Amino acid sequence: MATFAVGDIQGCHDSLCRLLDACAFDPAQDRLWLVGDLVNRGPQSLATLRLIKSLGDAALTVLGNHDLYLLMVAEGGARFRARDDTLQAILDAPDRDELLGWLRRQPLCHVEGEYCMVHAGLLPQWTAARARELAREVEDALQGTRFAEFMQQLWGSEPAAWSDDLTGWARLRVIVNAMTRMRFCTAEGVMEFKTKGETANAPAGYLPWFDAPQRRSADSVLVVGHWSALGLKLTPNLLALDSGCLWGGQLSALRLEDRRLFQVDSAPDERQPLIR
Repeated sequence: MATFAVGDIQGCHDSLCRLLDACAFDPAQDRLWLVGDLVNRGPQSLATLRLIKSLGDAALTVLGNHDLYLLMVAEGGARFRARDDTLQAILDAPDRDELLGWLRRQPLCHVEGEYCMVHAGLLPQWTAARARELAREVEDALQGTRFAEFMQQLWGSEPAAWSDDLTGWARLRVIVNAMTRMRFCTAEGVMEFKTKGETANAPAGYLPWFDAPQRRSADSVLVVGHWSALGLKLTPNLLALDSGCLWGGQLSALRLEDRRLFQVDSAPDERQPLIR
């Protein structure tokens, strides 16, 4: 039995299939960990979602910002942002409700042994255990009776920092933004969402979230994606796996048992103009 952690797919279904072949992935005995952003921008979001759902318990995914965006669009909490969104086929599919219902039931954060998998990152003051507790609050809202209202309230970048005193939608929004959108924050955990690109682009007073001094999740191995400009970054306590398949890079999988890396180049019809 092997566990393969896979970077952002974003609708690159053909690359995913080739990567699974390269790994000799066997759903009868292996496990697939997916860092989120299963859909959007790539050409086959619907096929990607169907494939991962069909794997059942062999696949475990956390939710990324594009996955949550799909849920928001479906509930009228957000409009399509750009012509390169590729979600309409999902919204028009005969199994739309089944697929979206399955997506709503996926975790925001997964903790197992020394590993903590989350799409973007964790704020400096959160341990992996605390992050899992907070993620459960969001998961309860996604699966609860006020789901539609939650989707109407999720959009936005404020508050920009965590406080244990936060309540209501603002509390859930901070949790979601940290775990699915964050790249840069201050040492105190104030997030900044406008800046993308490489770590050298950090605004004054900000740093990559994983470089925050005294980060309380540093004793766990964080498995993340989201930051294609960062590229593949493998350290003892950070496995950043978004190697930019969508932008003409590779789709990456890391076998956790021995950290063997598997990669496939993106297919020509999957590559999008670089946006950072």
